[in-house]
Amino acid sequence: MRNFLNEYETYCTDHGRPDRLELMLCDLNSVLRGKWLAGGDAAKLDGGDVRLPISTYAPNILGEEVAATGLGIIAGDPDGRIQAVAGSLKPVPWAKGNVAQVQVEMLDKTGAISDLSPRQHLANMVDRFHTKGLHPVLATELEFYLFQPRLNPQDPPIPPAGSPNAQNYDLEILERQQAVLNDILDAAKAQGLPTDTLIAEFGPGQFEINFHHTDDVMFAADMALWFRRLVRGVALTHGLNATFMAKPYADFPGNGMHVHASVLDTDGTNIFTVDSGVSPKLKAAVGGVLETMRDMQAIFAPHLNSYRRFKPESFAPSAPDWGFDNRAAAIRLPETTGPGARLEHRISGADVNPYLAITAILGGILHGLENPVELPLPLDDPKSSPAAPLASDWEQAVERFAASDFVTDTFGAAYQKIYTDVRRDEIAQLTREISPIEYRTYLGRL
Repeated sequence: MRNFLNEYETYCTDHGRPDRLELMLCDLNSVLRGKWLAGGDAAKLDGGDVRLPISTYAPNILGEEVAATGLGIIAGDPDGRIQAVAGSLKPVPWAKGNVAQVQVEMLDKTGAISDLSPRQHLANMVDRFHTKGLHPVLATELEFYLFQPRLNPQDPPIPPAGSPNAQNYDLEILERQQAVLNDILDAAKAQGLPTDTLIAEFGPGQFEINFHHTDDVMFAADMALWFRRLVRGVALTHGLNATFMAKPYADFPGNGMHVHASVLDTDGTNIFTVDSGVSPKLKAAVGGVLETMRDMQAIFAPHLNSYRRFKPESFAPSAPDWGFDNRAAAIRLPETTGPGARLEHRISGADVNPYLAITAILGGILHGLENPVELPLPLDDPKSSPAAPLASDWEQAVERFAASDFVTDTFGAAYQKIYTDVRRDEIAQLTREISPIEYRTYLGRL
């Protein structure tokens, strides 16, 4: 991209010349990696003179190379040339000084964006829709917890002082945390993130932000990524920490990323709309995401901690089922008539990579539209039978992902293998540690 300097000069006119540019590359785990570039060196980025190792796209959650992927030092750790993502140059209001952030991608040897880019996989899926004359429309909802700073990384979180155990929709809680919440909303506005509503969620110190629907699917995913960084940064300025970890408390609800999705035709008409009932195309889309949900669970629940959300009668759905106004369902239909007809996908934790999760959801919708199946009865129907639960075991979900033809079709065999290799490496490392509860329970008794 050779027009970054134009975007940069517009930024300087609006905000002044930045002291530095923070270059953000989204890796497989949606951890932002990259470099700081002096504000006067924007021409280096525009000219393709900034590089990172191509393996930066696919480390494990610990930041380590995974030899099985074939990336990193085992292949000589070659560099990729960095390219700015158009429209991503934004101010960083919570930073000291004039700081700007810009999202970046790396180019492969052919000059194309690397197939290791999660963002590019979403772009490929959107192209699939467009070639069929279809245009997805999305909105995301993100839950997060605020908590007090910890002295040690292994310490559990402690909610902000005065947080009740159940603060569900409590307006007084919003008033107590008004300073940090206002700064979060102001920072979102400064970065052009169209927030909708903000509520106090059920858990102590838990909040949810909703974004407006958009037909710019990539921007919807960008918003989720940028917002997570924004919340953590703003919270620090108020002496708090923030987390989008799927299940930070054993006894309180986890954090989810819900995705509302509809599809427009070339005339801009919602293909899910009917005058009454549920349209065949909406039923087909629901059937597609249900049928592919087990194969994609390793995307919707990427980490060891993610599987703590999948418990019966919890606030997170734990089976591939659907319903109408039923928040226990994995797929909820908030509206089935008019322009707002859509499905709400409620499986993902807030710890997901938003590009990969939305790619998987859209892939399921497209699969259903092309291969309609008969839906089971909705959860709202007293005659419905419970669906078999999703995997409660991380390794089981990863191995199903590894063997799935649908995953191969969605992400390609190469990325499927890399994603699987990274998760297998994490499973090997994170599950071999003996937990304190095992010592406390067994060591002196057996």
